Amino acid sequence: MWMLNLRKWRGKIQEWLDEDIMEGDLSTHSLLTPQDREKAWIQAKEDGIVAGLWLAKMVFEEVDPSCQIQVLVEDGSPVKRGDVLLEIEGPMLSLLAAERVALNLLQRMSGIATLTQQYVNLVKDYSVRIVDTRKTTPGLRGLEKYAVRMGGGFNHRFGLYDAAMIKDNHIKAAGSITKAVQTLRANLPHTTRIEVEVEHEEQVEEALSVQADIIMLDNMSIEQMKKAVEKINKRAIVEASGGVSLQTVREIASTGVDVISVGALTHSVKALDISMDLGRRKNIIESDA
Repeated sequence: MWMLNLRKWRGKIQEWLDEDIMEGDLSTHSLLTPQDREKAWIQAKEDGIVAGLWLAKMVFEEVDPSCQIQVLVEDGSPVKRGDVLLEIEGPMLSLLAAERVALNLLQRMSGIATLTQQYVNLVKDYSVRIVDTRKTTPGLRGLEKYAVRMGGGFNHRFGLYDAAMIKDNHIKAAGSITKAVQTLRANLPHTTRIEVEVEHEEQVEEALSVQADIIMLDNMSIEQMKKAVEKINKRAIVEASGGVSLQTVREIASTGVDVISVGALTHSVKALDISMDLGRRKNIIESDA
């Protein structure tokens, strides 16, 4: 599975289950016995793009390996309200113990995938990539960036370790864009690309003069971006960042930038509404009729 260490996530799942269950579920252990078995249905309660089904399955498996689980759709698939995503059969104690952790992960990852696809669809007739940022939930970056890809987006750098980016504070520390780039070039492997964040036209010119590989236009107006793209003229990859929303992304794409980075994909996403029901499958559509 793309860029995911499954062993790592199994260990994390155990931590998350310990956080929720601790010494035991005070409600279910008073009401149920280990012999009480049932079938559970995990359903989408709104339309969206699903991501994290394999992870939800792992949660149930970690709680109780005897659970029989069927994953009915693939990650990255569009789902409609009422669609069943997983069927699980097993002890009711186990199903209820796993429910919240499994749903929390599935809902958040699906929310990210759904929002990402909304951005991607808005700019699909432009030659531009929608990418994420490092504005992720600590400990969940790998999962959240995976969800972005399931929504049709792309990943920016994973951390400070896998790309060299000169931002405003680096420029202040070095004294100038030129000094910062020259210092990095003298110390980094020749295979490392260097990205420079710029805020105005003079910085664009300076970044070009030192042959930055990627130039990020930070919080520029549409007119400023158009001028910058013209000036750069394919001599560097152009990234737009800051002030990106569903309302502005299409106009930003029209400026000719190559990449649009969107922090909102992960830092302020709305979870997709997904629920689990025990017993007879609930028809969500009919129940609202």
